[in-house]
Amino acid sequence: MNKQKFIDKFMAAFVLLAMFKVIGIVAQLFHESFWSVVGTLAIFLIVAFIILIVITSLKDKEQNNRNSAGRKGGGSSSFYLENSLFDRIRSKYEELAEKYIAENDYKKAARVYMNLLQDNYRGAKTLENGGFYSEAAVVYLKKLNNKSDAATCYEKAKQYKKAIELYKEMEQKEKVGDLYKDINDLKNAHHYYQIVADDYTINNQMVKASLVYRKKMEKTEEAQKVLLKGWEEDRDAFNCLNNYFANISDVKILESEIQHLYQKTPAHKKITYLDALKYEFKKDPKLHTATRNIAYEIIAEKVATRSEIVNELKYFNPNDEVILKDISRFKTGRNKMFRN
Repeated sequence: MNKQKFIDKFMAAFVLLAMFKVIGIVAQLFHESFWSVVGTLAIFLIVAFIILIVITSLKDKEQNNRNSAGRKGGGSSSFYLENSLFDRIRSKYEELAEKYIAENDYKKAARVYMNLLQDNYRGAKTLENGGFYSEAAVVYLKKLNNKSDAATCYEKAKQYKKAIELYKEMEQKEKVGDLYKDINDLKNAHHYYQIVADDYTINNQMVKASLVYRKKMEKTEEAQKVLLKGWEEDRDAFNCLNNYFANISDVKILESEIQHLYQKTPAHKKITYLDALKYEFKKDPKLHTATRNIAYEIIAEKVATRSEIVNELKYFNPNDEVILKDISRFKTGRNKMFRN
């Protein structure tokens, strides 16, 4: 097929399709508003007119040059012409959409993307960027089956019930709890938060479970219980103990709890306890005596089997140069003993 025939057939096909498109747009009057249909029709007619101008221009250009074209390479030229034509039409659509966005007419731009460029995602994103969150959510959900972006848009539109249903379908339980809390439905919020906390506990993520109790549900005692459980059952023991102490703001209560927990600490966990004490020592000078004494006791108990533990003394005596010299002498003497 030569280029002239291709252009003639393309123009005929385009005119026929345009007629069907106009009929289809008019038919939308049965389920859309009059002005919405008129807007869509106006956009289509403008773009159709631009396309006809492009086709006519190509037809005239080909009419002038067809006698100089040989048969060789005719198929590839026709293919190139076809691609070039569609590229130019698409470019016009893109320019029209950008023009509407520049004019802050996001709905018209979205129609161009969806109806003319067949790009539903860009259409939905354009509506979202323009603040038409409900409309964007519908496109994300119905056209793209994108529940995540649809839920986000419903949330932005403050249509919390629709957002909640989608988050439930996606099993994002903590987000469901957050939205119930936003609408002051604390009963349902705490129900979903409890599910989340239980899931974390089952998976040995005790610190995360405690954060749900403390920050989401405002249940400080429950948060401390789950951290203590993690410490006692060796489920992320160090982080549980560290966070347990961090949640106690009163220095006197903290000092008492440090001493109390140490009395119940088994031998195999005392090194972990010592590591936690390093952080507590730095918090407040009032904790120095209690933490230092416990540290000395642990180091004395373990030094026979773990000589390197003497290095821990410097953490509890940061400004004591004598301690540093004693550590050095101890290590030197220890090394001589092994050499002999």
